[in-house]
Amino acid sequence: MHRLAVLFCLGGLAAPAAADVFPFKTPSGNIQCYVGVGESSDIDCTIWDRSGPPAAPRPASCRGPWGHRVQMAERGPVSLICGAPGPRNTAPGVEVAPYGQTGRWGGISCSSTPQGLDCRNGSGHGFRLSRASQQVW
Repeated sequence: MHRLAVLFCLGGLAAPAAADVFPFKTPSGNIQCYVGVGESSDIDCTIWDRSGPPAAPRPASCRGPWGHRVQMAERGPVSLICGAPGPRNTAPGVEVAPYGQTGRWGGISCSSTPQGLDCRNGSGHGFRLSRASQQVW
C-alpha cells in the first residue's frame, strides 16, 4: 500500500497512488474535502448549502462570507476560513465517500454518514459539517 494507509476502503474510495493532495466529496455533493498527505496530514473541507448559525462567530477581521470552510491538521485546533466557498470541483476523479464509511490519513479520520461528515485529529479536535448544523471542537 502506498502512503495512504486506509481510504474509505470498505466503500472503495481511493486516491491516485502518487498524489500528495486529493479531493473527495460526500454522496450529496454538498461537502467536498481535500486531503494532504506526506510527513503529516491535513484536511480542508467546504460545505456549500448550510442553514443555522456557523460553527463559530464571525471574527471582526472577516468581511466576507463565513462558515463554509474548515481546515484541520493532524494535531491542533480546527480553523474556520473567511471567504466564499468557491466553485465545486466537478473534474473527473473526485471520489465519493460512501455513507457509513470511515477514512484515515495519518492522525486524521473522517466518517461519512447521511447526517453529515465528522472529522477528528490526534489532539481530539474535530468538526462536523451537515446542511442543518456545523460544529467544531
